[in-house]
Amino acid sequence: MSVFVEQNHTTCDFSTSDNWVILSPIEQSIKRKIEAAGTPLKDWDINIYRGVLTGYNDAFIISTEKREEILANCKDDNERKRTEELIRPILRGRDIKRYAYEWANLWLIATFPSKHYNIESYPSVKNYLLLFGIERLEQTGNINVINGEKIKARKKTSNKWFETQDSISYWEDFSKPKVMWKIIGCNINFAFDDNSMFCNNAVNIMTGNRKQLIQFVGLMNSKLFDWYLKLTTEAEVQGGGIQLYVTTLEKTPLKLDFPSNFESLIEDKMNNKISDSKMDNIIFQAYELTREESDYILSCKQVNRIDC
Repeated sequence: MSVFVEQNHTTCDFSTSDNWVILSPIEQSIKRKIEAAGTPLKDWDINIYRGVLTGYNDAFIISTEKREEILANCKDDNERKRTEELIRPILRGRDIKRYAYEWANLWLIATFPSKHYNIESYPSVKNYLLLFGIERLEQTGNINVINGEKIKARKKTSNKWFETQDSISYWEDFSKPKVMWKIIGCNINFAFDDNSMFCNNAVNIMTGNRKQLIQFVGLMNSKLFDWYLKLTTEAEVQGGGIQLYVTTLEKTPLKLDFPSNFESLIEDKMNNKISDSKMDNIIFQAYELTREESDYILSCKQVNRIDC
């Protein structure tokens, strides 16, 4: 045992009050370069929010077929137009891929309490929701017995029965350019959206300066930051994945001073015009990693791209 320790030991510096992790010399070097070159995300001019919590997805997240049925039941063009604006495309955590997303043709009945909708102006939506029963949709936390069956209402809030559980006062941010990422997974993929997509509460969104958002997507989808996030994220979940808390992400230091063409290179990657390896090499060079350090990151098992 003493021989093993002698051959495999490493020296770590625990001189600060920050959380620490035992790393090999090459890992320590890579971590130092990332942190020395970066500005913590909390110091960027950005806003981070979670996606929409409905409290009962079976009612509020619908298929394209159900949307068309609701619209067909509108009594006139005015109601149909209002209803079309109310029902918005939505993404789930599993729909978020690296750089982009795959929409599953699902829609959200976006009756956010912060918008103070009058459900009587949307009779077709009202009739659809009533199929689930007010007892199930009301936000009282009560347990009602209907025909001998116990029906548990949604969590108690001050919101109305036809509204989502969250107030969503930041609803306008869903229409802005934004980054979206699944909160829990084996790999936390980051997608850029410029199409006013909504997302459920398995996803977080970030709005801010478009250029910085695109740079953020490029960095966070790289193998370098896949390694760094898993190194610094404390919350591990069953199956080997991680839960990326906002408080953890906000501490992540990221470069802001990139060459002028960096944004266009990431957009090329979004459009599959350049390879993963080229994008990774650009980021390795930006952080001045040595060949040995770059090869180490590329060889890490931690950077598998298996979704979970």
